[in-house]
Amino acid sequence: MTTLKKSIKLFSLFALTSIAFTSCSDDDDNNGNTGNEATVSTRLYTSNNADGNITYYDVTDMSNITATSLITASVAADGVYYDGSSDTVIQASRSGLALEGFANATTQASGTTVTAAIAGTTDMVSPREVAVNGNFYVVADNSDVDGDATTADGRLFIYEKSAGLFTLRNTITTDFKLWGIVFNGSNLYAVVDTTNGLAIFNDFLSNSIDATLSASKRIEIGNIVRTHGITYDANTDTAILTDIGDATIGTDGGIHIINDFTTKLDAMADGESIPFTDQTIIKGADTLLGNPVDVAYDSETETIFVADAKNGKILAFNNIGTGGNIAPVVNNDLVFASAVYLSKD
Repeated sequence: MTTLKKSIKLFSLFALTSIAFTSCSDDDDNNGNTGNEATVSTRLYTSNNADGNITYYDVTDMSNITATSLITASVAADGVYYDGSSDTVIQASRSGLALEGFANATTQASGTTVTAAIAGTTDMVSPREVAVNGNFYVVADNSDVDGDATTADGRLFIYEKSAGLFTLRNTITTDFKLWGIVFNGSNLYAVVDTTNGLAIFNDFLSNSIDATLSASKRIEIGNIVRTHGITYDANTDTAILTDIGDATIGTDGGIHIINDFTTKLDAMADGESIPFTDQTIIKGADTLLGNPVDVAYDSETETIFVADAKNGKILAFNNIGTGGNIAPVVNNDLVFASAVYLSKD
C-alpha cells in the first residue's frame, strides 16, 4: 500500500470512528427482547466503495452501538459475509477483483491493518453481492459479458472455499444484469438489475460446469422502479428488497417487505407480479433512503438494516409496522456504503 493510500484510508477511519450513531429508542415491546431470551451478540458487517475497509457495528444494544474498522488493501469492495465458525469476514474486492477473507475478525482492535488469510483468484470484472451456501460462495458480477450494451447479461462466479483458498468451480452466465443475490435453501434468488424483476434458480449449485442458464422462474415486484438489494429470512418466510428508484436523484429509494414470500412465489406463474397491496413499503423523505443497495434483516427484533450508496449511510428501521414515510432509528455515515450482512452468535 502506498503512503498516500494508507494516509487516506487512516483519515477515513478516523472520520468514521469520530462519528457516533444517532439512535432512537422503540417503545414497542414486541420489537425488542422480553428478557427471557439467551444473550447473543449481534453484529452488522459492512463494506464500501470509498476505501475498501471492513466496518462492523455491534448492534446487540441498539442504544449503545459501537463500530470497529479493519483496514484492508482494497480501495473498493462490495458483497460482505461473516463466518462465525471461524471468526472470518469475507468481502468481494472491487479493486482486487477477488474474494478475500480476514481471520480473527472480532478480536482485532479498530484501526488494525489486516491481511487476507483466505485468498481468491482474480476472475471477476465488476463483483457485487455475495451469497453463501456451505463452502460455496457465489458472487454476482454485473459487467457486460458479450461486449454489447444493448443486450442484458451478467455472470455468477461460484467459488469453493477450502484450505485457505477460494477456488473458482464454474461460472454461470445469465440473460439479465445482476446485482443482489441470496440463497433460500438450495434455490438462489437473483435481482434483475435495471428492472423490478426477481429471478429464481432452483437447485442452483447443481449447475457445476460453465454454462449459460435461464432462470427457473422470473417475477416482478409491483411498485419497484429498480431493484438492487435482497435478503430472505427463512424463520418468518420474509423477503425484503430495496428500490433505488432513479439512481441520479438520491431521494426516492424504498424498502419493500413481502411476508409469506414462498407461498406467494409458489402460487405465481412465470412473469407475474406481486402487487403492492401484498407488500409493506417504507418510502419517503423522512426515511433518508436514496439509493439503498443492500439490506439485512433481524427477524427477532424486526429490524431492517440498509446500506445506502448515494447518501453514504447505514440506516436501520425497527418501527416497520405498516411501513410508510418513517424515520430511521439508526443513521450513521459510511461513504459509498455498498453491502451489509447481519450475524447473531
